[in-house]
Amino acid sequence: MFEQMAAAAECVTGKWRRIHGGAGGWIAPWVHGAVWFFLLLASFPAVAGTAVSAARIWPAADYTRITLESVSPLRYQSFTLSHPERLVIDLRGATLSRALKELPTKVAPGDPYIKKIRIGYFKPRVVRLVLDLKTTINPSVFLLKPYGQYGNRLVLDIYPKHPTDPLMALVETPDSETAAAGGARHPLKLRRPSDGKKSHASRRPKRAPGARGGDMKRMITVCIDPGHGGEDPGAHGKGGTLEKNVTLAIGRKLKALVDAQPGMRAILTRNGDYFVPLGMRVMKAQRMHANLFVSIHADAYVNRSASGSSVFALSEHGATSAAARWLAKSENESDLIGGVNLNVKKEPYLARTLLDLSQTATINDSLKLGKDVLGQLGDINHLHRGLVEQAGFAVLKSPDIPSILVETAFISNPVDERKLRTAVFQEKVAKAILHGIDKYFANNPPFPKARLVRNP
Repeated sequence: MFEQMAAAAECVTGKWRRIHGGAGGWIAPWVHGAVWFFLLLASFPAVAGTAVSAARIWPAADYTRITLESVSPLRYQSFTLSHPERLVIDLRGATLSRALKELPTKVAPGDPYIKKIRIGYFKPRVVRLVLDLKTTINPSVFLLKPYGQYGNRLVLDIYPKHPTDPLMALVETPDSETAAAGGARHPLKLRRPSDGKKSHASRRPKRAPGARGGDMKRMITVCIDPGHGGEDPGAHGKGGTLEKNVTLAIGRKLKALVDAQPGMRAILTRNGDYFVPLGMRVMKAQRMHANLFVSIHADAYVNRSASGSSVFALSEHGATSAAARWLAKSENESDLIGGVNLNVKKEPYLARTLLDLSQTATINDSLKLGKDVLGQLGDINHLHRGLVEQAGFAVLKSPDIPSILVETAFISNPVDERKLRTAVFQEKVAKAILHGIDKYFANNPPFPKARLVRNP
């Protein structure tokens, strides 16, 4: 590069000498130096541009997210190319920072959508990112304003163009967990409610098309929601524990326990370290026709002495305590921290208001479920409050699925944090939640909407 610059400078200086002859010979060195300076400046096309200070990749089965963080907003253009499939992002006025240079090394071999990333200057003051893809995609590219610990962010969400149907994926997945637990699934035999009264939920379910009488039973589906994830770490313990890691560990343990129960199955809203918007968590439960929704958390409070387990249900009329209101506000900020594209069209059911007549009945069922789970948690841990509290948690706003939020312990409390880090306590929490679910279903059999499965 420097040889080319020297040749260019000599060429300009030579032209000066030919034009002016011997006159102004003392100026020629000045011209030579000036050409050198401007050529050197041009060789760094984005020195004064926007620098990407951090670049992160969050691969997941549902989608892969790339986040580019900077002090000032990035200016960008994006488009896709086919044969082979690529996503191209041009960052105008950006510099090729160290964080950008290291981004290709962060692509995981098992990433379901990204094969590799190529980065370089496309032209002066334009840095180009080329994502070589493994399949056709439906990308979502958007900007986020600074919030919390983050500066400006450019987000690239890589969704598959043809997403897998969640129900078919569940049906087609080998039941290895059940086999490992000691055998095949069997339909759940529901017990009558303890008060002896006939429940409206115990009416005979509608027979599936082509089914013979007596050969179909209900399959109970529990949607387990490990709070936070990816860009949203959740609360931080003084010892460095992240809420998102604790909730995922407990969620996986609870899923294994539920899957081992005859006639029950569990789904996770996330099964890795990635962000899932609050509305998408509710949507997953709806699409899977879940009978219950259990969101798992380990939150923090301004007072470090706060400790113990808590259970929350949705409220139509405000929070039952100042602490419940504070926690709901904290949890509802997940979308702002994790980052949601506000231009994406929402599912119609999410637009329903709490005036929906089914919501009141659902909240009542949620309170029953919460009471049963809280009672079991009281056997393995101190309870922060001895009753199920209520607040406006966005993740609990499913109109027809009993939903609770379990604060397993306060990660801001040093004693609770140490317990949350141990597999023993995580297993105890998972078992307590399962026992609470069992007790709830013993007195509240699932509605006929539950999916049916044929006896083996």
